[in-house]
Amino acid sequence: MAKAAENTPEARASKRAKNFTDLMWHATVYVIVNVFMWLIAPGAAFWVAVPWGVGLAFHVAAYVLDERGGQNRRYQRYLAEERKRENEDSV
Repeated sequence: MAKAAENTPEARASKRAKNFTDLMWHATVYVIVNVFMWLIAPGAAFWVAVPWGVGLAFHVAAYVLDERGGQNRRYQRYLAEERKRENEDSV
């Protein structure tokens, strides 16, 4: 039953929009933490910024390879695509 609810166009579009929001949170926290690290302990900041930056780069790459392009607008576009796909599948 739960599997069917996850396969609706609304659920898929919502998940795709959430992926974008998660990426933006990751980038925002990275910038804020690293600004403070560079102000407080510049020597140690390098060892935080570089590995975390690599992880963030992989997050960005995964997102870009998956999709491109704000959250509400994106949700609406994904919802339209998912509904179209659902209509094609039912024909």
